[in-house]
Amino acid sequence: MTPPKRRHPAARRRNLDGARLTAFDVLDGVSSRAAYANLLLPQLLRERPELDERDAAFATQLAYGALRAQGALDAILAGLVSRPLGELDPRVLDLLRLGTYQLIDLRVPAHAAVDTTVDLTRAIVGTGASGLVNAVLRKVAAGGAREQWLDALGGDDARRLALATNHPAWIVDAWRDALGGDAELEPALLADDAAPEVHLVARRMARDELAAESGGEAGPWSPYAVRLHGGDPGRLASVRSGAAAVQDEGSQLAGLLLARAPLEGRDEAWLDVCAGPGGKAGLLAAVRPAGVRLTAADRATHRAELVRAALRDAADVEVLTADGREPPWAPGSFDRVLLDAPCTGLGALRRRPEVRWRRTPEDVAPLVELQLELLAAALAAVRPGGVVAYVTCSPHTEETVGVVDVAAARDDVEVLPVAPLFPEVPGLARGRYGQLWPHRHGTDAMFMALLRRTS
Repeated sequence: MTPPKRRHPAARRRNLDGARLTAFDVLDGVSSRAAYANLLLPQLLRERPELDERDAAFATQLAYGALRAQGALDAILAGLVSRPLGELDPRVLDLLRLGTYQLIDLRVPAHAAVDTTVDLTRAIVGTGASGLVNAVLRKVAAGGAREQWLDALGGDDARRLALATNHPAWIVDAWRDALGGDAELEPALLADDAAPEVHLVARRMARDELAAESGGEAGPWSPYAVRLHGGDPGRLASVRSGAAAVQDEGSQLAGLLLARAPLEGRDEAWLDVCAGPGGKAGLLAAVRPAGVRLTAADRATHRAELVRAALRDAADVEVLTADGREPPWAPGSFDRVLLDAPCTGLGALRRRPEVRWRRTPEDVAPLVELQLELLAAALAAVRPGGVVAYVTCSPHTEETVGVVDVAAARDDVEVLPVAPLFPEVPGLARGRYGQLWPHRHGTDAMFMALLRRTS
């Protein structure tokens, strides 16, 4: 049997709500093509100039909000649909999520949320499906806002916290472990569920100039950071030219960790071993002392090309397509090595809302194995006396403290404390390592460790 075509004719239907249609297209792309919302939504907005600024903002709120809230939305819908949600047409399920989010979280009036979602369903899927969507959403509306639905769903405190903060239970457990208990857990998860500010990095210009151009304000931690409260950073001349870029302030600190590390002996060659897409390499190229050669590598060809684009105007740099575990460089070739290791990404869920529902606990072990291999290779790439900065955009203990502790147990490795290198950043220390948090620092939950090879 030929599966139904997923392309819909609604783009030609001028009477449909453009913002809600765009939000649906994001949810549909995420569920049907494993698209990333933070890449797909800007593309759709560029392709639809008929959406004004208000429409674009509403589409963004709807798409990202419904993706973040998927766990709670599905828990509600599971009790209102007579068959398992997995048996529904995925488009119908996405439309139900979109309507339910408007009702329980945005508190859009029932007639507006239900009627517009039913119209979308009729145009995208068909008349039969629109009857189901209408009946279910009217039941959702009758149940009240999120607080009333959470009470109705019941469950223990752990389940309620997971649903209230829009995180799978296993991620809640991972954050609890990383935070060392429950004292900060709820505010941390709530901050992780909030839409983040856009952070800029001034690479080849003064930060004050970037702040004046963008209308933003200086970031509190990185001397190169500017935080925006709105607007499209892609429209800034400095971003288009590469003099500035979008980069979370936590990622900036991870790059600065390598540059600030105390070093014994020469300081001539730096390596970013997993450099794609090039954000940290771009900052390292800007802050390195004169005469320092920077090598940036990534094993994926397309990511290496992104690094080349980020470094296009930087002198004395080399970009390689190479796997850090099987490198083309000789052992001990570098004085400083940055390993921004592939990880679960649990620290950047604010920016990639769908990732929290894609990742599973089973993803952790293979990534830890890769991280251990890459860290061993990074330590081999640095000369005795040189330093390796290990960073991940995840607070998960197994892929942070667990990985670094294995390397730190070697006779030829010394741990250098991270917090003293950032005295201006409160609450950074995680033992000898460093951990940023959205509720403490307004950044992604970036982990940082610094190792010196002693012999």
